[in-house]
Amino acid sequence: MTTTHQSDQQQTTPAPTVWPAFRARDARGLIRFLVDAFGFEETAVYGEGDRVDHAQLSWPEGGGVMFGSVRDDGDDAWPARPGTAACYVVTADPDAVHARAVAAGAEVVRPPSTTDYGSQEFSARDPEGNLWSFGTYPGEPRRAG
Repeated sequence: MTTTHQSDQQQTTPAPTVWPAFRARDARGLIRFLVDAFGFEETAVYGEGDRVDHAQLSWPEGGGVMFGSVRDDGDDAWPARPGTAACYVVTADPDAVHARAVAAGAEVVRPPSTTDYGSQEFSARDPEGNLWSFGTYPGEPRRAG
Protein backbone atom coordinates (compact mmCIF):
# COMPACT_ATOMS: atom_id res chain seq x y z
CA MET A 1 0.00 0.00 0.00
CA THR A 2 1.35 3.41 -0.98
CA THR A 3 0.76 6.45 1.19
CA THR A 4 1.08 10.04 0.14
CA HIS A 5 2.90 12.78 2.00
CA GLN A 6 -0.45 14.40 2.73
CA SER A 7 -1.86 11.28 4.40
CA ASP A 8 1.40 10.86 6.37
CA GLN A 9 1.10 14.48 7.48
CA GLN A 10 -2.53 13.97 8.49
CA GLN A 11 -1.49 10.99 10.61
CA THR A 12 1.36 12.83 12.35
CA THR A 13 -0.05 16.36 12.62
CA PRO A 14 -3.00 16.63 14.98
CA ALA A 15 -5.96 18.81 14.11
CA PRO A 16 -5.82 22.30 15.67
CA THR A 17 -6.82 22.18 19.32
CA VAL A 18 -5.58 25.61 20.40
CA TRP A 19 -7.81 28.43 19.18
CA PRO A 20 -7.24 32.11 19.91
CA ALA A 21 -10.51 33.38 21.38
CA PHE A 22 -11.60 36.94 22.10
CA ARG A 23 -14.51 39.38 22.33
CA ALA A 24 -15.62 42.11 19.94
CA ARG A 25 -17.80 45.22 20.25
CA ASP A 26 -19.10 44.68 16.70
CA ALA A 27 -18.61 40.95 16.13
CA ARG A 28 -20.57 40.86 12.88
CA GLY A 29 -18.50 43.75 11.52
CA LEU A 30 -15.31 42.00 12.63
CA ILE A 31 -16.38 38.83 10.82
CA ARG A 32 -16.83 40.79 7.59
CA PHE A 33 -13.47 42.54 8.06
CA LEU A 34 -11.48 39.36 8.79
CA VAL A 35 -13.02 37.61 5.79
CA ASP A 36 -12.61 40.55 3.39
CA ALA A 37 -9.27 41.98 4.56
CA PHE A 38 -7.31 38.89 5.55
CA GLY A 39 -9.03 35.95 3.84
CA PHE A 40 -10.47 34.04 6.80
CA GLU A 41 -13.43 31.79 6.01
CA GLU A 42 -16.69 32.00 7.97
CA THR A 43 -17.25 28.52 9.37
CA ALA A 44 -19.90 29.01 12.06
CA VAL A 45 -21.79 31.98 13.49
CA TYR A 46 -24.43 31.64 16.22
CA GLY A 47 -26.50 34.48 17.65
CA GLU A 48 -29.38 36.75 16.79
CA GLY A 49 -29.42 40.28 15.44
CA ASP A 50 -26.20 42.15 16.13
CA ARG A 51 -25.22 39.74 18.94
CA VAL A 52 -22.82 36.91 18.15
CA ASP A 53 -22.73 34.20 20.81
CA HIS A 54 -20.03 32.23 18.99
CA ALA A 55 -18.17 32.66 15.72
CA GLN A 56 -15.54 30.39 14.23
CA LEU A 57 -13.46 31.67 11.35
CA SER A 58 -11.09 29.21 9.72
CA TRP A 59 -7.74 30.08 8.19
CA PRO A 60 -7.46 28.43 4.74
CA GLU A 61 -3.96 27.15 5.54
CA GLY A 62 -5.04 25.60 8.88
CA GLY A 63 -6.39 26.60 12.28
CA GLY A 64 -8.58 29.58 12.97
CA VAL A 65 -10.05 31.86 15.63
CA MET A 66 -13.19 31.95 17.76
CA PHE A 67 -14.91 35.00 19.20
CA GLY A 68 -18.19 36.54 20.16
CA SER A 69 -19.84 39.79 21.13
CA VAL A 70 -18.72 41.48 24.33
CA ARG A 71 -21.27 41.06 27.08
CA ASP A 72 -22.21 43.64 29.67
CA ASP A 73 -23.69 41.20 32.18
CA GLY A 74 -21.83 40.08 35.30
CA ASP A 75 -22.34 36.42 34.44
CA ASP A 76 -19.93 36.42 31.49
CA ALA A 77 -17.75 33.32 31.80
CA TRP A 78 -15.25 34.84 29.31
CA PRO A 79 -14.87 38.52 30.26
CA ALA A 80 -12.14 39.35 27.74
CA ARG A 81 -11.78 43.03 26.80
CA PRO A 82 -12.33 43.80 23.10
CA GLY A 83 -9.28 44.95 21.17
CA THR A 84 -6.70 43.16 23.32
CA ALA A 85 -6.02 40.05 21.21
CA ALA A 86 -2.79 39.44 19.30
CA CYS A 87 -2.59 36.55 16.83
CA TYR A 88 0.20 35.21 14.62
CA VAL A 89 -1.08 33.53 11.45
CA VAL A 90 1.17 31.34 9.31
CA THR A 91 0.84 31.88 5.58
CA ALA A 92 2.85 30.82 2.58
CA ASP A 93 2.16 34.16 0.88
CA PRO A 94 2.28 37.12 3.28
CA ASP A 95 2.66 39.55 0.36
CA ALA A 96 -0.73 38.50 -1.03
CA VAL A 97 -2.36 38.79 2.40
CA HIS A 98 -0.73 42.22 2.83
CA ALA A 99 -2.03 43.42 -0.55
CA ARG A 100 -5.51 42.19 0.32
CA ALA A 101 -5.38 43.87 3.74
CA VAL A 102 -4.24 47.20 2.27
CA ALA A 103 -6.96 47.06 -0.41
CA ALA A 104 -9.56 46.51 2.33
CA GLY A 105 -8.29 49.48 4.36
CA ALA A 106 -6.57 47.60 7.19
CA GLU A 107 -4.25 49.65 9.40
CA VAL A 108 -0.80 48.20 8.68
CA VAL A 109 1.36 48.77 11.76
CA ARG A 110 4.46 46.93 10.54
CA PRO A 111 5.15 46.77 6.81
CA PRO A 112 6.37 43.59 5.15
CA SER A 113 9.87 42.74 6.26
CA THR A 114 12.23 39.83 6.84
CA THR A 115 12.94 38.88 10.44
CA ASP A 116 16.35 37.83 11.74
CA TYR A 117 15.03 34.23 11.82
CA GLY A 118 14.08 34.34 8.13
CA SER A 119 10.32 34.87 8.24
CA GLN A 120 8.58 37.21 5.80
CA GLU A 121 6.01 39.09 7.93
CA PHE A 122 3.76 42.11 8.36
CA SER A 123 1.33 43.23 11.07
CA ALA A 124 -2.02 45.01 10.95
CA ARG A 125 -4.82 46.00 13.33
CA ASP A 126 -8.46 45.18 12.84
CA PRO A 127 -11.21 47.76 13.53
CA GLU A 128 -11.51 46.47 17.13
CA GLY A 129 -7.80 47.15 17.77
CA ASN A 130 -6.59 43.53 17.77
CA LEU A 131 -3.11 42.93 16.36
CA TRP A 132 -2.66 40.42 13.54
CA SER A 133 0.76 39.30 12.33
CA PHE A 134 1.02 37.23 9.16
CA GLY A 135 4.23 35.45 8.27
CA THR A 136 6.00 32.43 6.88
CA TYR A 137 7.50 31.22 10.19
CA PRO A 138 5.66 27.97 10.99
CA GLY A 139 7.13 27.50 14.46
CA GLU A 140 9.69 24.93 15.45
CA PRO A 141 9.00 21.21 15.01
CA ARG A 142 7.74 19.33 18.03
CA ARG A 143 10.31 17.35 19.95
CA ALA A 144 10.02 13.58 19.82
CA GLY A 145 9.25 11.74 23.02
